[in-house]
Amino acid sequence: MNATTTERPSAEDLRVLAESAGRELDGAPALDILRWAAETFGPRLCVTSSMADAVVAHLASRALPGIDVLFLDTGYHFPETIGTRDAVASFVDANVITLTPRQTVAEQDAEHGPALYARDPDLCCALRKVRVLEAGLAPYDAWATGLRRDEAPSRADTPVVGWDAKREKVKIAPIAHWTQADVEAYVAEHGVLTNPLLQDGYTSIGCAPCTRRTAEGEDARAGRWAGTFKTECGLHG
Repeated sequence: MNATTTERPSAEDLRVLAESAGRELDGAPALDILRWAAETFGPRLCVTSSMADAVVAHLASRALPGIDVLFLDTGYHFPETIGTRDAVASFVDANVITLTPRQTVAEQDAEHGPALYARDPDLCCALRKVRVLEAGLAPYDAWATGLRRDEAPSRADTPVVGWDAKREKVKIAPIAHWTQADVEAYVAEHGVLTNPLLQDGYTSIGCAPCTRRTAEGEDARAGRWAGTFKTECGLHG
């Protein structure tokens, strides 16, 4: 399989490829993983970014200049996150694509009642994130994310290349084995854009109503949906 192939591979071919590559590339440098992905999928590869930082977008743009970077604008983002998206679009060699839900926040409030995120956060994430991503990923065979194993126990087994059975896509986590120190070193070396909220006590940045600052000693995602049993929005499992 290579990027010049015009016929889309079957889901089974992609699954076998993902499982094989996951074994072969585990422990490989992040840029090598993305170069493999670029050579294999070409324009059928994209990056998804929450705009906490532009590390994976920057890495991917080195492997595939002009790569599509998908951003989910839920309507609940911090202004700093929208500003980071705009800066990435201006300064990274990537094509930033903003995906939006079918309903505006006001339309969702009218149908489901206000502050759905507080009453049923799983449904809110499904409507404003999961369904939007599934539609946005339709043209692609593979997507790269910034998941890291050290972020939370739920991500400890993240493969660098895996199979997203729900969406029938190859899922790539090129910095899965990185630590926060590795991220900070890459940011410093390459002058990578980061969300200003990272300097204001936030270690994982999602929608404003569902994100708080974290305390010393908490894991990076402790500020997401604090006070609930929810730990993931559904995009990654």
